[in-house]
Amino acid sequence: MTDNNIKLERTLSLKAVVLFGLAYMTPLIVLGTFGVIASTSNGAVPTAYLITTVAMLFTACSYGIMARTYPVAGSAYTYARRAIDSRVGFMVGWSVLLDYFFLPMVIWLIGAAYLNARFPEVPSWIFLLGFIGITTFLNIYGIKLASKVNSLLMVFQILVIAFFVLLSIRHVFATGGTDSLFSLGPFLGEEAGFTAIAAGAAVAAYSFLGFDAVTTLTEETIDPKRNIPKAIMLTALIGGGIYVLVGYTTQLVHPGGSFVNADSAAFEIATTIGADLFGAIFLAGMVLAQFTSGLAAQASASRLLFAMGRDAVLPPKLFGALHSRFHTPVFNIVLTGAIGIIALFLDVLSAASFINFGAFIAFTMVNLSVIFLVSKDADAKRQYGVIRGMVVPLIGALVNLWLMSKLD
Repeated sequence: MTDNNIKLERTLSLKAVVLFGLAYMTPLIVLGTFGVIASTSNGAVPTAYLITTVAMLFTACSYGIMARTYPVAGSAYTYARRAIDSRVGFMVGWSVLLDYFFLPMVIWLIGAAYLNARFPEVPSWIFLLGFIGITTFLNIYGIKLASKVNSLLMVFQILVIAFFVLLSIRHVFATGGTDSLFSLGPFLGEEAGFTAIAAGAAVAAYSFLGFDAVTTLTEETIDPKRNIPKAIMLTALIGGGIYVLVGYTTQLVHPGGSFVNADSAAFEIATTIGADLFGAIFLAGMVLAQFTSGLAAQASASRLLFAMGRDAVLPPKLFGALHSRFHTPVFNIVLTGAIGIIALFLDVLSAASFINFGAFIAFTMVNLSVIFLVSKDADAKRQYGVIRGMVVPLIGALVNLWLMSKLD
């Protein structure tokens, strides 16, 4: 039973929201895409991530300003709608929907592919439907339960990352001594010029898609005007820090960007530094990472649909209603799960192609929303000034347009 008069409940702390954002970003993605970024940047993975982290912080600053000004669900859609124009918000909402709607599908598809590779006798569609069913149940039951499960699985994911880093350091120490642990090689790569590193940074930017997802939980967060801006910056900083550290230590183990198979390079390295046992643990970590990311992605997609339904951009009786018992947008959650079934007929590359355009449109429009807000609102102009209110978001918008130009 749903009700259009029930409101979302404020139950999430700053810690819970940051963990949600990190789960959406999936810290282990740095290893999942390591081979591709190393090949593209000619072995300068940490530099590619360092550039991307700095670039994303400009956009994170803009998200913080907008979340403080408009502490409601809807993310980029709401910010563009209120700061620029309702018609612009409508356009941004549908563009962002590509990102939020199809990202859970891609996440579940990748998770099913990992499991199918390990257990080829089991059809991948069974794993896919399992992912969809479990995450849909947890998200329907409530964001508080989903947050607890998310926090538990994030701990395991972080432990896998920590062991990967420690085993990498042990391997480097055993093969080259203490001096080899401190090198500029991973930052400089093998004849990696600016063009190659910039191309690697454009690919690395995909790892940050979702740091903005915490804004969709604004109406379920305690003291959102304070906690949401903090959560956005912390998610981007912590995620970027993990990416640079893991990229550095992994690049020490395997200098350069040549691999037998770039797509599965991290699995080869995991076996090298920890034998078959750690290879199995690493695989388990990757699967659980996809599960936590899918849990967060589905929750965010349902909140965006809820915001659009509440504004009557979508039929409000369906999309703008919450369940009377669970206080969650059940119809939106189930719909997002149903869309995920389309993954049965797609591969990862085809499904992922839906995502990137919407994400960079969202980032660009949030930066422009800050500029419009400051130019129209005298109080905002006094509070944020020319630097934070004009210069920083302009740089953020230009960086995102540049990254979008690198998309295939």
